[in-house]
Amino acid sequence: MTQLENVLLAIDNINSADTNTTLVDGISHPKELLYGQYMSACLDKYWPNASEHLQIAVRAQHVKRWHLKRTDFAIGKKGYLTWRKELGIFHAATAKSLMLEQGYSEQASDITAAIIRKENLKSNSESQTLEDVACLVFLQFYFDEFAAKHNEEKIIRIVQLTWRKMSAQGQEIALTLSLPPHLATLVGKALA
Repeated sequence: MTQLENVLLAIDNINSADTNTTLVDGISHPKELLYGQYMSACLDKYWPNASEHLQIAVRAQHVKRWHLKRTDFAIGKKGYLTWRKELGIFHAATAKSLMLEQGYSEQASDITAAIIRKENLKSNSESQTLEDVACLVFLQFYFDEFAAKHNEEKIIRIVQLTWRKMSAQGQEIALTLSLPPHLATLVGKALA
């Protein structure tokens, strides 16, 4: 196995321990293991020539996410943003450690960690691609469940925020996704 394959396997092994689950076709999967696989599949489909740094960053974006619980942070937007920032730091440090264990250089590990922390989002194409992949995976696999829990006004606002985070290429890809009619209608309203 290559260094890359070993790191991806190590990430999957960690995420296999997630006790939070997602049901797909009646089968229960560790939530973050499935998320990482969705992320990698999306990257492979739309960015097949992605660097190893980006391939690892995409797979590790939620590595061991359950370690930092949302309930351990203050209620409200400020607490939510603090939690998200701490998660990014944690995921980046975990990925860096796994890369170093597999013989990647400090420099290569730092590049990947910076992508996961989404540093220089609009000027670092790999950080932007990670953001695009996360948005596309949300729209494809998690939007329906999210939409079922919130009112139309909030859903439209979230779609608009998601859209602004994406690159022009990410937006073009998003417009090609096959969404159920009720979700396509919401996206249409958000982009009108």
